[in-house]
Amino acid sequence: MIESLQKMLAKGMDNPMLRFGLGKGYLDLGDAAEAAIHLQRCVEQDPKYSAAWKLLGKALKACGDLDGARRAWEQGLLAAQAHGDKQAEKEMDVFLRKLNKQAGS
Repeated sequence: MIESLQKMLAKGMDNPMLRFGLGKGYLDLGDAAEAAIHLQRCVEQDPKYSAAWKLLGKALKACGDLDGARRAWEQGLLAAQAHGDKQAEKEMDVFLRKLNKQAGS
């Protein structure tokens, strides 16, 4: 899957869905750094994409960038709330609470 998405990107087909697919694919493979690059580009192209914010936070956390993860999930919460995406809102709220609890210990 990643190969075909990379080929599409190389042909100049750059859009939020493509970047999300690449980000999710790399995250699933355990390459959080590469995932973060694509997911960051995705939310730059579409700041309302709450699922991308959620995965961006996961990727950044996996890279050890806890502040970046927090910022991504906070932005994601705003995007989810603005569009009534209750499931993403709940998930990111849980991620933020866990991160804050971790930071407090």
